[in-house]
Amino acid sequence: METLKTKPEGSQAEHELGDETFMSAADLRNYMTEMQMAKAVKSTDGITGRAEKAREDLIKRLSEPLDLTPERLKEILEPLRSKLRAAAARGQTELMVMRFPNALCTDKGRALNNADPTWPETLTGRPRQAYELWRDQLRSAGFRLNAMIIEWPGGLPGDVGFFLKWGEQKK
Repeated sequence: METLKTKPEGSQAEHELGDETFMSAADLRNYMTEMQMAKAVKSTDGITGRAEKAREDLIKRLSEPLDLTPERLKEILEPLRSKLRAAAARGQTELMVMRFPNALCTDKGRALNNADPTWPETLTGRPRQAYELWRDQLRSAGFRLNAMIIEWPGGLPGDVGFFLKWGEQKK
């Protein structure tokens, strides 16, 4: 009886592109890992792309100031009052009332992060309007505004948060 040869003879036959040799178990595992990694990267790229698009849309939307008619102002202040009451009922003394990308600051949040007293001048769009609303109406009612960088992607300033505070001030 003659033995069948299942492996071609030759020094590089199994490593040549397009050969018909079987993959070893280790080669198959490596191939599977590479395919899974490629799918994960593709999926992550898709998610990252969608997240970046959503962020760009948010920046565009928040860059455009609202027409603050008395009716529109009422639409903004009524839910705010409700949220403030609910936070106070929970025993809280502050509430984050706005979060926005640092791209809405002309200096990407540098002045705000460094506690520069002129930081409000760097605000644009709706964040600027929110600051002015606090300055013109809520400050006289005893509310304080704390603005800070609340996210540090890659160690760099990211999103900004506006917090209204009404508790006792530390002296």
